[in-house]
Amino acid sequence: MPQPLKTKIQHILISRTDAIGDVVLTLPIAAYIKELLPGSVVSFLGRTYTQPVINTCAAVDIFINYDEIKKLSEAEQIDYLKGKKIDVIIHVFPNKHVAQIARAASIKLRIGTKNRVFHWFTCNKLVKLSRKKSDLHEAQLNLILLKSLGLSAVPTLHDIIEHISFESRTLLPPELAGKLSGDKFNLIIHPKSHGSGMEWGLDNYAMLINVLSSNIFNIIITGSDKEKILLADWITTLPATVVDMTGKMSLPQLIGFISQADGLIASGTGPLHIAAMAGINTLGLFPSVRPIHPGRWAPLGKKAGFMESGTDNLLPLSVNLVAEKITGWLR
Repeated sequence: MPQPLKTKIQHILISRTDAIGDVVLTLPIAAYIKELLPGSVVSFLGRTYTQPVINTCAAVDIFINYDEIKKLSEAEQIDYLKGKKIDVIIHVFPNKHVAQIARAASIKLRIGTKNRVFHWFTCNKLVKLSRKKSDLHEAQLNLILLKSLGLSAVPTLHDIIEHISFESRTLLPPELAGKLSGDKFNLIIHPKSHGSGMEWGLDNYAMLINVLSSNIFNIIITGSDKEKILLADWITTLPATVVDMTGKMSLPQLIGFISQADGLIASGTGPLHIAAMAGINTLGLFPSVRPIHPGRWAPLGKKAGFMESGTDNLLPLSVNLVAEKITGWLR
């Protein structure tokens, strides 16, 4: 366990301005900061579309919208950060612009990695961190940046899971809540990945759906507005019992919907990590190729697991073995 750090640091800003899955695996940092610096305020700099995910973390006190900051003039951006009275910024995702305005705003401690040249000029605490060559999980790599604040060792994945502080704050309207069955296992299948993960293929998911009994499983297909178009024809080929929820939910609603389901299966994409964080049964499908293998990107949660293909694609994953894993959740 981390030991509290005796310091005058009161306000820490975590900066991660990229995608949903990356943000989810960064959120445990907030809980560790609360232990290292009791009574401190933790802010999170993210994008508009990741705000609903960040808002699920009870350890984050304030969300700061990077998209709104970018609309300001350079002088206004600097003044805005100065006004927040931030003592420390942790550049989890290297962003040259954020690094520059943080330095200009005279944030006292600016933590970044050594392998970004612009950090040499914008940060005053450089951390040796090579993600590509490491065998550590993404969440563990993120936490290495806390060593400057007193974290003595990289936590185990089990310890990180214990530091997930998820809260779903969205009340589902009746038309969405009604899609969840009260007497069947509600299984979400999220077949697409927006390019963030290697996909198993629609034919495999169709075979899986046909293997799983509709008397036991309430199968729900989710996807974004763009994915709805891609999946429309495929969904018409599925059994009539399958529930199509593609393009029908906002991100806050999707988070709330996932948290109330019983299980989710997907490749390495945002909803997979949301499901794991929410504590439901989660199965991630991964190839063995770096850097998208499960050693780096496996979902983290008390009921989360993964299956690895053993090759550089997902085709070798057996439908029957996947179905066996899912039916094992019923025991």
